[in-house]
Amino acid sequence: YYTMVKLIDQQMGRILACLEERGLAENTLVVFTSDHGELLGDHGLWMKGPFHYEELIRIPLIVRWPEGIQAGQSIQGLCSHVDLVPTILAAIGASVPDEIEGLNAMPLLRAEKASIRDHVVIECVDDPNHLRLKTIVTEDRKLTYYHGEGFGELYDLAQDPDEIHNRWDDPQYGKDRIRLTARIADHLERLERRPERRSYA
Repeated sequence: YYTMVKLIDQQMGRILACLEERGLAENTLVVFTSDHGELLGDHGLWMKGPFHYEELIRIPLIVRWPEGIQAGQSIQGLCSHVDLVPTILAAIGASVPDEIEGLNAMPLLRAEKASIRDHVVIECVDDPNHLRLKTIVTEDRKLTYYHGEGFGELYDLAQDPDEIHNRWDDPQYGKDRIRLTARIADHLERLERRPERRSYA
């Protein structure tokens, strides 16, 4: 694993060096990210899978654009991969089509705002017929809903950042469970595509 990470670092270095050599670095937007993290033994698990622990979903997102973004920032606001396309389109001055999901993160990257969203939704379809899950993450809570199952996961990230204590069945977190599950339903409803109604019967 270490060697794989080292290889990626070396290849990114080659790309950045090429931009410098050709005089393109100042006005080139470079985005470095990953599709998932690795558990590497955390929670007794290896590799990846249908487990939305922080080690798996809190992935790197490094943006470099000397002409447009101040270097050296460490931004804590929530961001999602679905925000990349609107952000890149905004950076080049293009409009964002209505059907594009996501938010423009340039105000976050330019330190004009502390956050652009109050939650992100993550999903995994490990097996379409048996294992489908959706997770909502806020600044201090994380809830995972497993389709068709009577169990789930709910973590208080402020009090339990290592995600040791599942609060799904804890009555003290009942309101959080209802609120966050409803937000997942709202998210799905908003994304559902329906034909435009032309008339009423």
